[in-house]
Amino acid sequence: MSDKTVHSDSAFMARRDAARNRIDALTGAKGGAADDRLAWFHTVYREAGGDPAAVPWADLTPKEAIVEWLLENPGNGKRAIDIGCGLGDNAEALAAAGYKTEAFDLSEDAILWAQKRFPDSSVSYRAADLFQLPSEWLAAFDLVQECYTIQALDGDLRTKAIEVMAGMVAPGGQLLLINRSQDETGAAKGPPWPMKPSEWQRFETFGLTMVREEFYEIERPGRIIPHVRAVFFRKW
Repeated sequence: MSDKTVHSDSAFMARRDAARNRIDALTGAKGGAADDRLAWFHTVYREAGGDPAAVPWADLTPKEAIVEWLLENPGNGKRAIDIGCGLGDNAEALAAAGYKTEAFDLSEDAILWAQKRFPDSSVSYRAADLFQLPSEWLAAFDLVQECYTIQALDGDLRTKAIEVMAGMVAPGGQLLLINRSQDETGAAKGPPWPMKPSEWQRFETFGLTMVREEFYEIERPGRIIPHVRAVFFRKW
């Protein structure tokens, strides 16, 4: 599997590089206190001024690794949730594949932006904090979709996120994980901080079983970025 998706608009990419330099200077950009890191996400969307180039993870298209997986795993009316949905592209892919989809993001600005982009969407978008989720979301979803959220977190937030995400998977449900990866001995440099195998394997300590693990690379100008796509299942 490979993913060569790169935004082809050179002006877009120039604005993205400029935005990255600006937001990397904000408090919380490099990790640190939990409140600072969470506030950083709010600031990125708030200061984007409606320009998706100012949001480093917004490609304006669903991730190819998700689209490929959905071709083999249609929803047929099952319930799915997209974690950290951003501008909504991955959530829309879930819905198009037949899932009854809910999607949330920490940033109210991101949610309003996604709703504006997809005004006729069947996706239920809402602002919510991963670490203060509605109680009705516990063990509620046939598919929990996690793409790039964990790698954006550091320290205690990262550790807690794995537990919270696992807790959203219903009996008989699955968790689809897509994140940057690195080998076990590598030194994590971020943000984003690539995941090590021992980290995504921690989902198994919370009642999930890994049933599939695939590695692939994404090409970006001047670099190749290793990724993992892993699928977990909850029996009970």
